[in-house]
Amino acid sequence: MNHNHIFVDTNVLIGAYSNRQNDKLCLQYIYSLKGKKLYTSTLSIAQLVSVFQKTKANEEIKTIVRSIIQKFTVIGFVQNDIEQSMMFIQSDMEDNIQYVISGKMKCFHFVTNNIKDYNNFYNINVLKPQNIRKINQ
Repeated sequence: MNHNHIFVDTNVLIGAYSNRQNDKLCLQYIYSLKGKKLYTSTLSIAQLVSVFQKTKANEEIKTIVRSIIQKFTVIGFVQNDIEQSMMFIQSDMEDNIQYVISGKMKCFHFVTNNIKDYNNFYNINVLKPQNIRKINQ
């Protein structure tokens, strides 16, 4: 795993663009880090769009997505990733898929509001947004 690679989960992105303070401050902090690569997934982008279509205009959603893709590398996923994620015993299938996707880029840090869903994954550093400063400059 690469300690300079940070994966940001869907719930943090949605939170940040919904003005949840911890999530917003988290993104601001990771944007300031030097030498770190930021990742999210196509799954996260699709989920974010789906959630925001209920409350935001399409132009605002497009602006949010543009902002994300300017700062993050967006990792795609394929059938093999889904099949691999089904091998894990964790109950949340979507989290298993995100874990597999993040592993493709060897992300060591995994930022999520749902840390309990990632406790059984042994080779990542799972952080809640309010604990993001544990990642040093």
